[in-house]
Amino acid sequence: MAGLSVVIPTLEEASRLPLLLADLQQWPGDLEVIVSDAGSRDQTRVVAQLAGASVLDNPHAGRGPQLRWGVDHSSHAWVLVLHADSRLPGSWHQKVVRVLNRPEAHLSAWFFNFNVDAEGRPMLWLLKRMVNLRSHWLQRPYGDQGLLIQRQLYERVGGYRPLALMEDLDLVERLSKVAPLRSLNCSLLTSAERWQSRSVLMQAWRNARLRWLWRQGRSTEQLLRIYRR
Repeated sequence: MAGLSVVIPTLEEASRLPLLLADLQQWPGDLEVIVSDAGSRDQTRVVAQLAGASVLDNPHAGRGPQLRWGVDHSSHAWVLVLHADSRLPGSWHQKVVRVLNRPEAHLSAWFFNFNVDAEGRPMLWLLKRMVNLRSHWLQRPYGDQGLLIQRQLYERVGGYRPLALMEDLDLVERLSKVAPLRSLNCSLLTSAERWQSRSVLMQAWRNARLRWLWRQGRSTEQLLRIYRR
C-alpha cells in the first residue's frame, strides 16, 4: 500500500480540525499528516499533535507559503492537500486506493467533487452544481476540493507559489497545461460558514471578481484588501 502525505494549512482551526484528522485515520497504509500553521493562538497545534500530526510553524504569512512549506517537508510520493474545514466521506480511502493502484495514476492530478451543506438553501445547491460542472469541464477545481498529486508532477510544474491568495487557481492552471485534472468520484464536504455571513450570490460575485483581478495582474496586497472587506 502506497504511503500518503496529507498537508493541511491552518489558522485558528482548533474547533474544526479534529473531525478531519479523525477522517484521515481510515487510510490503510503509511500516513503522514502535516499541519502547516500560520501562528494560531488557539489550541490548533495541541489538537494536531494529540492526533499524531506533525506541526510546522510557517515562517511566512499566507496559504500559498503554508502549503509550499508543508509539501516541501512531506516525505511520501503521493501528497493530498486538504483545507481544515473539510470532511472526508466514509469511502474516501477506498476511492484513493483505487486511483493509486492504476499504473497511469501519476500522470494526472486528482480532486474531490465539491459538496456543502445546502439543506434549505437552494442557492447553495445551485452553487454546488455549478462548481462541479466547472471542475469537470474546465478542469479548474477549487482548493476546497482538495488535491491529490504525485510528487514528481507537483515538482514538474513548480509547486505552490508563495501567494497569499489564488494559490490554488495558480497551481491548477499550470497543472492543466501538462496533465489532466480528474475527479476521484467522491465528494469532499466543506464548511458553509463563509456563505452564512454573505448571500451566496454576493460571495460568488466577490470570488469571481477576485479571480478576474488576479488574471489582470493586480497585486496580492490589492486582492487582500478586497478579500478582507
